[in-house]
Parts: sequence; C-alpha cells; structure tokens
Amino acid sequence: LLVSKELGKHLLEVEDLLQKHGLLEADISAQTERVQALNAAALKFSELEGYQPCDPQIICNRVNHVQTCLEELVELAGKRRKELEDSRQLWAFFQEMEEAEGWIREKEKILATKTCGRDLSSVLALTSKHKSMLGELGSRRALLHQSMKKGEQLLAKKLLSPGGIQEKMREVRLRWKKLEEVTGLHQQRLQEALNFFQFRADADDLVAWLQDTFRVVSSEDFGHDDHSTQALLRKHRAVVEEVEKHRGAIVGLRKQVALLGPEHGRGVEVQIKVVEVEQLYGEVAEVAVLRQQWLQDALAVYRMFGEVHACEVWLEEKEQWLRAMEVPEELDEVEVVQHRFESLDQEMNSVMGRILDVNQVVQQLVDGGHPSSEEVRSCQDHLNSRWNRVVELVEHKKSQLSSVLKIQNYLLEC
Repeated sequence: LLVSKELGKHLLEVEDLLQKHGLLEADISAQTERVQALNAAALKFSELEGYQPCDPQIICNRVNHVQTCLEELVELAGKRRKELEDSRQLWAFFQEMEEAEGWIREKEKILATKTCGRDLSSVLALTSKHKSMLGELGSRRALLHQSMKKGEQLLAKKLLSPGGIQEKMREVRLRWKKLEEVTGLHQQRLQEALNFFQFRADADDLVAWLQDTFRVVSSEDFGHDDHSTQALLRKHRAVVEEVEKHRGAIVGLRKQVALLGPEHGRGVEVQIKVVEVEQLYGEVAEVAVLRQQWLQDALAVYRMFGEVHACEVWLEEKEQWLRAMEVPEELDEVEVVQHRFESLDQEMNSVMGRILDVNQVVQQLVDGGHPSSEEVRSCQDHLNSRWNRVVELVEHKKSQLSSVLKIQNYLLEC
C-alpha cells in the first residue's frame, strides 16, 4: 500500500487516497505502540540471570530488525503522504485553473451579447453593471494571481507534469489577457455611447431652453407706463444674464463632439444638432439685445412723457397767471410783482433745463428710428411751443413793468 504509485487522476480521487492513507497511518501508529511494547518485553529476556530460554543476541537482533522494519514503514508512510499532498496541490491548481477558465468563458459570452444601450438611461444602467463587472474582474484577478503563484511553486518543486503546468498557465494567461482587452473595448464603447447620448440630451435640453427663452425675448409687451416698463426691463436683464451664462454650455457642445468616437462624432445628425443649437443661441442673443434696447427706448419715452406732462402743468399754471395778471400802477405793488418775476426767472431756468433734456431724449429716439418718433416729435413741438408762448408772455409783462417803473421814477424825480 505504501509503495503504490497511484497518486490520483483528479482532485477528488487524491482526496480519497489521502483519506485512506490517513487510516493506514492510524493503523501504523497503533501498531507502533504494540511493537514498542513487545520489543520492551522481549529485551527483558535478554537480561535474565541464569537460565536463558534464547540467546540474548538473537533476541536483540530480532528486536532491532522489527524496529528497523517499523521505522522503514513510518518513513514510507511519510514519503507516501508527501507524494499525495503534492498531488493534491497539483490537482487543486488544475481545478483552480479550470474554474478560472470557466469564469472567463462566462464573461466572454456576456460581453459578446452586451449592447451599448439605446438612450441615456439605458447606457447609464449598463455602465453601472459594467462597473460591477470590473469589481468582479479585480477580485478574480487577485485569485488568479494567487493560483499562478501556486503554479510557480509547483514548478519549483519539479513535481509531475511540469509541461502541463506551464501550458495551462500560459493558456489561462492568454485567455485572461484577451478578456481584459474585450472588457476594455466594451468599456470604451460604453463611454462613447454615454458621451453621445449625454451630448444629445444636453443639446435637446439647450434647444428646449432656447426655444422658451426666444418666446420670452421676442415678446411685444413693452409695458404701458414707467413702472411696468421698469419691471419688464429688470426681468429682461435677468434673462440676458441667463443667456450669457448658457454661452459656456453652447461652446461646451463642440468640446463634447470632440470627445465622441468616430462612430458618433462624424455623424450628420451630430453636426446638424450643433449648428441648430448655435444658430438658435445666436438668434436668442440678438433678439435679447434688441428687446433690451426697445425696453430702454420705451422707458425713455414714458419718462419723457412724464417730464413733458410735469413741464406742461407748470407752463399752464404760469401761463394762466401771466394772462390774468394786471400790471399795477402803484410803485409798491410794482416792486412786489417785480420780486415775483425774479423768482419766476429762477423757476424758468430750472424748467428750461428740463425742457432741453427732453429735446435731447427726443432727438436720440428719432435718430434711433423709434417706432413712436412722430408722436414723440409732436409732443416735443407742443412743449416747445408752449414754452415759447410763456417766454413771450413773460417778456411782455416785464416790458410793461419796465414802462411803469420808468414813469414812476420820472414822477418821483419831478
């Protein structure tokens, strides 16, 4: 049993042989105790004084022979165990290699049937699964490394079938390398698909936002008075800021296209989408500038109308006062009226400045081609006409006062 060359043809058979060998070793251990007891009892006969039933030398020789046979048996058992242990390591290594190959084949089949998704959500789901697979790949790589180290140790021990070990290690390494290459290619395709669908989603979002913004900036509502136009202008400035913030996203589309793989980046659909977004953004930015100018012009018109109204109220009041005023003949009353005209001169200087500002605003609006230019010009003409009329009345009244003062001074001198 101990000199048998049967070392098993697979791991289960080796395990069975080791189990049987363990039973045999237990028997040897039990017999060792028995032999040692018998040898001890036999040696007592070699030490007897007087009558000796057998030659003591024969007894010693027999004891030594039995002990030597036992030691040889124990040595054979140890050698047999080592051979079986080595065989178990060898077949365990081959089994691990087979398991590794089976795992590789399974992943190869999965990768061969995997698609890259049809939209962004499916690509993201596939990418998440692929990351899990990469985690498995890392764990399996560590196990394979340990198995390869066992193979190197078996080769160093120069056990059975060194050629088979080397061939199996080479075969598994090649398949593993191929699996990593296929995994890398699939990851690259997933990334390209992710970039493409992300680009398409970003482009679609930008188009939707630009279309909504275009409807806002192309509105024909410019307010109905100073307050409402100011509110619209504040809102429009916020929209303009958003448009400017999105400029980076528009430029980023070109960068996203540069990251797309040849399969997607050179497609007509991609190029058309980029041009569509850029053109739409240009239109929105252009119309936003125009609307801001229109709102500012509308605000200027409403403010001009407000200023004109305030000036005309003042002019109406002064015109009525001037027309109703009778130039007094008494010197004391003339001096009172003269003081009033001095105050009126100061007020007229202030109002004249406001009217000049109105004329300047009107000229800017007319030069800029404002759609209400005729109405604004008519309002300006009416204001200037009333101003000139008031100025003439003032000069007339001042002339009358001057005449009265001259008469009064002449009379005083006389």
